[in-house]
Amino acid sequence: MNKTFLTFNKKLAFCACLAASVAMTSCTDYLDKAPNSTIQEGEAYKNFKNFQGFTEELYDCIPNVTSHDYHNSFNLGEEVIWEPDVNYSLSYLIDRGDYWAWNNTYTSWLRNGGSSSGTARGDKGFLWGLAWDGINKANLGLANLDKMVNATQEERNLIAGQLYFFRGWFHFMIMQYWGGLPYIDKVLTTNDRLPRLSYQAKAEKAAEDFRRAADLLPVDWDATKAGQATMGNNNIRINKVMALGYLGKDLLWAGSPLMNYESTGSKSYNRDLCKRAADAFAEALEICESTGRYQLADFSQWSDLFYTHNQNGRLPGLKEAIFYENLRETSSRWRWNMVNDFRPQLINASGVKCWPTANYVDYYGMANGMPINDITKKDAESGYDPEYPWKGRDPRFYKDIIFDGVKCCTNGKGDMKETKQYASLYTGGSYRVDTKGCLTGYMNTKFCPQLTNDYDGYRENNCMVLSFMRVADVYLMYAEATAQGYGSPTSKVNGYGLSAADAVNKVRDRAGVGHVADKFLASLDGFMSEP
Repeated sequence: MNKTFLTFNKKLAFCACLAASVAMTSCTDYLDKAPNSTIQEGEAYKNFKNFQGFTEELYDCIPNVTSHDYHNSFNLGEEVIWEPDVNYSLSYLIDRGDYWAWNNTYTSWLRNGGSSSGTARGDKGFLWGLAWDGINKANLGLANLDKMVNATQEERNLIAGQLYFFRGWFHFMIMQYWGGLPYIDKVLTTNDRLPRLSYQAKAEKAAEDFRRAADLLPVDWDATKAGQATMGNNNIRINKVMALGYLGKDLLWAGSPLMNYESTGSKSYNRDLCKRAADAFAEALEICESTGRYQLADFSQWSDLFYTHNQNGRLPGLKEAIFYENLRETSSRWRWNMVNDFRPQLINASGVKCWPTANYVDYYGMANGMPINDITKKDAESGYDPEYPWKGRDPRFYKDIIFDGVKCCTNGKGDMKETKQYASLYTGGSYRVDTKGCLTGYMNTKFCPQLTNDYDGYRENNCMVLSFMRVADVYLMYAEATAQGYGSPTSKVNGYGLSAADAVNKVRDRAGVGHVADKFLASLDGFMSEP
């Protein structure tokens, strides 16, 4: 007989004996339980209050992408460079081709479950585990919708809309990193075997769920009877605009040259998918513009889109933020190391770890709306002059980037006056040669105040939360989808007033930047090449 089988049977017998002994010693404890202490089957679904409590856990499955190991590292493109040999930095690992680092590095909030007291849903496997956990929970809820008999139609719609949205959203998040996979739209059994889908096939499934959600959900929960019980606290609850925004984003991503190539072999945009994406974005924007539920923030409040300081922990984002990352521990996760990630050791004790790259900084064009074609050459059309490289730039440049000579400390006492107060980012400058100084000659002030001194109290009252989707994002995605789906930069979605170029200009108007020049409107390639 197989030795492994014998060993297994011995272990099974031991477990049976152990279970019997536990049963004999613990039955009294079980009988001592209060009659109502065990939740009955179906209890979680019988009415809106209970079912909403069940659904609330899906919000906890949303990942927190801006913090891990008490640092930030979420710009995975060419925007920033991280301190070399920092193995807890996802950006550093991605730059080296370790794409599975997402699963090992990003948690749902802080590592080890988010706090020292108790565990959290993040223990279930970071983005990969959280997404599948959320999908399973959404399917479980949808399978039990018929049990919510004690509810109004409005309440049933609210529950179903949230469940459909999250099922689509978690699949969409997985697709971004792992491509086409099976689309799980039911509670699985041990016998289920589902095929791996192409990216576009899976995106179509997600689009169906986003569309269902949009048709069921309100624009504003505060305006519903069911939402009255939580009036004023409904801002992050899933609504129609969120569902439409992600319907458009899902279709646009699927219609991109990369995903179209994966699914069909063509390296061009998929016009039909882009057209459908544009229609969804137009629907979302029309709602925003007609109701004011979400709107572009004034440029004077630019920093409040990304962080708040000394505002009693108020969330950033204003009315422009449509969908947030996980909100758990929004203040404490940025309390210590994170606020130092953008400053040299000369100012903040731990030293800078994250620098904007020079090529990213060069994407900030000029205030007149023209791009910088060559940073080494003077350009009469844009007004750029390499002798004065930071003069006349896009106003957003001055909000986001610290360059040589910018004031970085609030006081000038002692040695701080010459060596610390103003950024010395030139070759050989004190900000550059410090033990943990700046590698690129630029610093980032988009996510923390420009004037920050060590131990000045900033650490104690700050809040940084990333918006997964803002109104500005939707305008820009609408511009891309409309241009590609409807054929030109001047095209519009039927029934919506803005052309692709108009949508870009609307975002530029907020910052006081010149409109897209006519020469970029003559062709799709020209329009898409304009930063």
